[in-house]
Amino acid sequence: MKPNEDLLITEDMLIQYYELSKKKKEIEFELNQLKEFFHHYFDHLIGPNQKGELSVNAYKLQRQIRKTEKYNDELTIKKLEELQMNDLIQVVKKPDDVKIKSALNLGLINQGDLEGCISTITSPAITVKMLK
Repeated sequence: MKPNEDLLITEDMLIQYYELSKKKKEIEFELNQLKEFFHHYFDHLIGPNQKGELSVNAYKLQRQIRKTEKYNDELTIKKLEELQMNDLIQVVKKPDDVKIKSALNLGLINQGDLEGCISTITSPAITVKMLK
């Protein structure tokens, strides 16, 4: 359906959206239960955080393990400073929202002083609920 063709929203459309949304939640719940079961299976069979694979007839189940490494900011900065490797530390300047709001409330700055500095992001969301 194209939005320009007909801008009439019918009860049937709302019912369809409501029912599909309910089915989506049920499906996501069932998928999450199956994923949890599969993870328990692989944990028991080959151990936690181990990739695995199982074939049953025409289907293959695989568990992949993704690894993400991140430096502990505080500890890493302390160690780099001890090593006098300050060039390996980023200095990031960014506005402090809490302090800006406090300064506005105290009258230290006006909203006009920050004109053009605030960006607002909006995102539309649709919900359909049954009234009965």
